[in-house]
Amino acid sequence: MAKSQTMPTDSANQAPRSRPALLLVDDDPAIAEALGFLLRKEYQVHLASNRAEVTRLLSQHPANLKLALIDLGLPPTPHRPDQGFAIIGDLLQFDASIRILILSGQSQEDNIRHAFSLGAADFFPKPCEPQLLKAGLKRQLMLAELETHSPTSGMAHGLIGTSEAMQGLRGQIAQFAPSEFPVLISGESGTGKELVARALHQAAERREQPYLALNCAAFSPDLLEAQLFGHARGAFTGAQQGKKGFFEEAKSGTLFLDEIGEMPLSLQAKLLRVLEDGEYYRIGETSPRHSQARIIAASNRNLKQAVERDRFRADLYHRLCVLTIEVPPLRQRSDDRNELLVHFINKFADSIHSFRLSAEAQALWRSYPFPGNVRELRNIVIRLGTKHPDGLVGATALRQEIDPQGTPSIESAAIDHQDAPTSLLQREGFELDRYLNQLEQHYIQAALEMAGGSLSKAARLLHINRTTLYSKVKKLEKAEQAHVPETVRPHS
Repeated sequence: MAKSQTMPTDSANQAPRSRPALLLVDDDPAIAEALGFLLRKEYQVHLASNRAEVTRLLSQHPANLKLALIDLGLPPTPHRPDQGFAIIGDLLQFDASIRILILSGQSQEDNIRHAFSLGAADFFPKPCEPQLLKAGLKRQLMLAELETHSPTSGMAHGLIGTSEAMQGLRGQIAQFAPSEFPVLISGESGTGKELVARALHQAAERREQPYLALNCAAFSPDLLEAQLFGHARGAFTGAQQGKKGFFEEAKSGTLFLDEIGEMPLSLQAKLLRVLEDGEYYRIGETSPRHSQARIIAASNRNLKQAVERDRFRADLYHRLCVLTIEVPPLRQRSDDRNELLVHFINKFADSIHSFRLSAEAQALWRSYPFPGNVRELRNIVIRLGTKHPDGLVGATALRQEIDPQGTPSIESAAIDHQDAPTSLLQREGFELDRYLNQLEQHYIQAALEMAGGSLSKAARLLHINRTTLYSKVKKLEKAEQAHVPETVRPHS
């Protein structure tokens, strides 16, 4: 890699500057590009391949640098860990709050121990499961945010709206926050269930303790158990040191379990024991550990129906639903829509243009049901602010963003259905090149995740050679960068 660089974002539909910055240091361009491709949706990724590039990048004072993921073996001594160790010191001298994670094949016990002694927060041997790496980064980010944010700021920044439904929601939060009992939050996707969980934590006496969130749908059963309870050294292949789980990291704070309905039945029994007795076991240990964390769970599924269908334990359901909160969908909060519009315009002011809706567009805004709830509204605001620098958005422009008959995305298209071509070819057609590019990008992303970031393995999965895959990854990045306006493009 010739010089340090910043990975492009995946689309103009999100605000890159609002993402935490991640420094990724690896001297293998293929590994660096593959990891950057995997992580760019969650982070603004800065790439460097040696200590000099790291120094040069730090001299530019990258905004919002929270995390660093570094290899140990780097030029000019790639077979020794000294350059990686030196970078740990450089980073902590630059900003002692940066969370440093090591991803290296030089995973001998002495190297792991020395990296921790220098200030590294976590160590992952190569190759590493992408899910484990992503979870490790997210955990360190949450711990970093605990150190930099006021413990009382959550409600003011999260729950927007003065409608009757929101006033009722705030009343429930005020009632339930002081309690030690679990809370079960239900609601449609995109309504803000995690914001409610954060607000419950911030309003509680335990607000100065950690708040950690874990998505139960994001992991295989074995990985989810390791994330929740931790593991002992040698508990399984690759477990070269013991690692804390979320229960241990949460201490006496709050652990938010999102998509609890996706938790395997075998793990539900272990979670029930924590709720009843406060006891759990690290994988590979025989002595129980104790948790004082408060559990807040959420699901967009009907858990009562899941119990009736034997997909969720009845005893766990009744243990969780002592206190319940239903987050209202946006269609029941019509009075909040304009306030949310202004909120997101201001929130992303550094990345999008300010705009206003015409009278006709305002009528459409008030009548549209927003099936994707607040998340959909936020994305529409970002798209409008990116595409309309003149400051006025009419009904036609707004309709193009919310019209369900518009060009379908790969996420929503029924590509495996025999009638898919007919259903996709709406009356006025759609952009074939864009659709095919989306399709290719999603398969490349999936292959890289399945291959643990290995370009060679991903190429074999896709039945193409490694060079072709590398060029496709670079082509996708350049194409997307060209379509991101300067106002939303990340800067190195």
